[in-house]
Amino acid sequence: MPHVEIIAHRGASADAPENTLAAIQFAWQQGADAAEIDVQLTADGQLVAIHDDTMLRTGGIDWAVKDHTLAELKTLDVGSWKSSQFAGERIPTLAEVLDIVPLGKRLFIEVKCGVDAIPELIRVLSAEKTSREQTVLIGLDFDTIVAVKRAMPDRIACWVTEQLWSTRLACNDTDEPPVLRPTTSELVQRALAAKLDGLDINNFPERPSGDIGQITQAGLRAYVWTVNSAERAAWHQAEGIHGITTDMPERMRSALK
Repeated sequence: MPHVEIIAHRGASADAPENTLAAIQFAWQQGADAAEIDVQLTADGQLVAIHDDTMLRTGGIDWAVKDHTLAELKTLDVGSWKSSQFAGERIPTLAEVLDIVPLGKRLFIEVKCGVDAIPELIRVLSAEKTSREQTVLIGLDFDTIVAVKRAMPDRIACWVTEQLWSTRLACNDTDEPPVLRPTTSELVQRALAAKLDGLDINNFPERPSGDIGQITQAGLRAYVWTVNSAERAAWHQAEGIHGITTDMPERMRSALK
């Protein structure tokens, strides 16, 4: 079986508060090959690791990240919601996360806030000691990730996608078999035309065998989010996936040995 990169989703988020330095450190301790974080822009133009637009879920107060400075956001406890063990954990900047990426490990950076993040993204990545190969830029919004790739063509950039089954009504009024929408072929063609490096697809239980092969045979990297089942991890490995994003890196590492 091919080696599959284990990517800790928002860090080892099953065991530590997501998108914190504690979660990233747990990821390395649990044998993850990479960690994934989400980044948003603060009011004073700093990139911080957080998934949501507001601090309500993880910080306990309904502050929009974009409306508050880094100093203000750093006053909030973003660990206690998970466990008292993590009381006092603070929202990290992208630079702070990059500082704890060991040699040989990687960081997947999901741009959640749009193209306005690009200048700060360039500044932070240029100033860091991590190599270009150690960072992967990802995004759900197609236009944003394409703009990121154009601004930093020497960086790895992958499009995060989500597919669902869709049924079509044929001309003869009989139902055709359900198909994935968008089709994987359509996603591949858009990614290739935009000169992206890969696709990060959703962990869809009914994904047909051979579907992931369409991505890899086109010369694109293939990643999947978010897999916490050993059975699903093994299926993706057999299908030739390059990397699995998971909340439980230690469990996935054991499952794929």
